[in-house]
Amino acid sequence: MAFKKTSSEIQISSGLTETAPGVFTQLEIDLSLSPLDNEVFIVTAVDLDLQAPDAIAATDTDFTAYVSSTSQTATVGIDNSNVLTSSRKDIRAAGFVDGGVGFSQQSLTAPVGDLGYIGIIATNNFFLGCQGNGNAVAKRANCRVYGYRAKADAATYAALVQSEVLSA
Repeated sequence: MAFKKTSSEIQISSGLTETAPGVFTQLEIDLSLSPLDNEVFIVTAVDLDLQAPDAIAATDTDFTAYVSSTSQTATVGIDNSNVLTSSRKDIRAAGFVDGGVGFSQQSLTAPVGDLGYIGIIATNNFFLGCQGNGNAVAKRANCRVYGYRAKADAATYAALVQSEVLSA
């Protein structure tokens, strides 16, 4: 793949609150890339910050969020190749008279070794999505995506766009 870096490292931040407790909600975040210049966004890291689920006696609750290069119809994890990162917070309280025990899981948010990037966004946007379960109040997820703009050669750009569009 041939890329020519056209910007310094930039950060894009956004946040999203469920439209109602337990309702899948997704936000489209515009990158304003130039398709005429074969411009892509090279993602070097992602930070995903989730609000804690409600601690309700005898009730399991959770809150999940993801950042993806394509639109999704439900919360997804890193088993989906378009997902740049995902995170989940759980409180397991079924069978307990108190608020239960909390658990947290988050996928890798920065490259390890010589990779240099965790994803390439070839279309004009990316997506932040979230959904909770068992909570009394709608929950919020915030993200910060780090990366830089680059110009791809024509063949690479076409392959990346086609791959992203077909896998949506």
